[in-house]
Amino acid sequence: MNPSTALARVLVDELARHGVTDAVLAPGSRSAPVALALAAAERAGVLRLHVRIDERTAAFLALGLARASGRPVPVLTTSGTAAAHLHAAVLEADASGVPLLALTADRPPELRATGANQTVEQPGLYGGAVRWSADVGVPEAGREEAQNRYWRSVVSRAVLAATGALSADSGPVHLDLPFREPLLPDGEPGELAGPWAGRAGGAPWTAGRPAPVASAPVDGGVRTLVVAGDGPTAVGRAWAEGAGVAGWPVVAEPSGGAWTGDAVRGGALVLGVAGWLDAHRPERVVVVGRPTLSRPVSALLADPRVRVETVAVAPRWPDAGRTSAAVGRDAPPAGPGYGDGWAEAWRDAGGRVGTAVDALLDAAPALTAARLARDVVAALPSGALLVLGSSTPVRDVDRLAVPRGDLTVLANRGVAGIDGTISTALGAAVVHGGPAVALLGDLTFLHDLQGLLTGEGEPRPDLTVVVPDNDGGGIFAQLEPGRSAYARDYRRVFGTPHGRDLVAVAGALGWAATAVTTPQELTAALALGGPRVVVARTDQHAEADLAVAIRDAAVAALA
Repeated sequence: MNPSTALARVLVDELARHGVTDAVLAPGSRSAPVALALAAAERAGVLRLHVRIDERTAAFLALGLARASGRPVPVLTTSGTAAAHLHAAVLEADASGVPLLALTADRPPELRATGANQTVEQPGLYGGAVRWSADVGVPEAGREEAQNRYWRSVVSRAVLAATGALSADSGPVHLDLPFREPLLPDGEPGELAGPWAGRAGGAPWTAGRPAPVASAPVDGGVRTLVVAGDGPTAVGRAWAEGAGVAGWPVVAEPSGGAWTGDAVRGGALVLGVAGWLDAHRPERVVVVGRPTLSRPVSALLADPRVRVETVAVAPRWPDAGRTSAAVGRDAPPAGPGYGDGWAEAWRDAGGRVGTAVDALLDAAPALTAARLARDVVAALPSGALLVLGSSTPVRDVDRLAVPRGDLTVLANRGVAGIDGTISTALGAAVVHGGPAVALLGDLTFLHDLQGLLTGEGEPRPDLTVVVPDNDGGGIFAQLEPGRSAYARDYRRVFGTPHGRDLVAVAGALGWAATAVTTPQELTAALALGGPRVVVARTDQHAEADLAVAIRDAAVAALA
């Protein structure tokens, strides 16, 4: 084997030994050694390879695969600007703790800083957004055993850092892989033996052992509320169950695992009713995950009358208001807490608000984005996957839908960008393997149209992409610029109308597409399954007015 082929094959073999089952690549010449090694591994049934024509789409597809599976997923690029296009997904993986492995092929050192074609300074490209990075070095002939130990050790360190096996701080890792020619293999792939062998029995070169986690203390005399934000699904679900045992009500965002049937429906709306909250103010709030969706939750966490305690799933913990009085890697409580109908009062309030909201949504003559969010969640079969676009859809589901613990709900809430959402949803749906729906706004949809291009031989999961189309940035209509002296500039600089027929756009990219105008048409379209795009036209300013009416209805329900 030539040196470039040896590095590529050892790298792929060691990744598989660490449980990697999916890999993504975008085409290029400098990355050819690893691309061909991945293709050979797929033919051998070792892993599943996904190919995309642009690097940003590839990166967010890998992000979705890793987020849904919890396993590290490598994304491979060639050198130059290709590596830069991974950066947005790396940032999201950093903030969300997703084990994304950025593998960037590179020119050898003698071609760097010389003006050589397709060359940029790739080592350290992602700065502090990665948990660990390595400039792996150019493979050379004559050092086979030493290089095999080095390469396998580097891969092990990369996977352990990405998964947080020792640090509990999962996230992205960057391996920069410089290759000299020849880049193509000089023979057919065979078993890695002799100086290129790995551990016996398919074991990884280096394995990690995680540290134990302590149970959370239960204080039976303190009114405690659990606020669960975006975070690992398993952690959120465990805390939802523990809160039920402890008698603590749960206000949960949809994408954190704690959004179960016992969570307070429309918790953000309930917290926004000042009079009710005054009578039911918690003495302690336990924060699980990263809450980012609502101002009423942020206001509660900033209230000096409330003791805030944070559950840290990683060394970096969320504390946007800088009010946490204690932080720890606590497991959920295992005993009873505050009784006297405390949790029941919160759930009753959520039920009353939900009834008022339902009546308001059902009375609207058109299919609004708000009703779309509620009805999509209600229509999903048990066990389905729901991927929510940042901006309005995730907030509408948070405020208006009935919480469902029988769904898997994901969203890119790490840095809350709208980029790459279709690709993320496709990756997550491939892992999920059953019915999946992505609910995302029209600008989010247009931002990642490349994600609809799955290519020949690529899996096309049962994914339905539902798009409330209000012809632009509708969330801004709920903010001050759309309703003030700045309204004359609103349409151009905030509303950003696109004027496109999204059904036709989806059809041009090979997807079945349907327009719906009524709740009945929505239900019928969802029943068709995917891959499919479902579009509902809505109105930005009508949605903004409806948002005000919903908040008023919540106040009236709890008066």
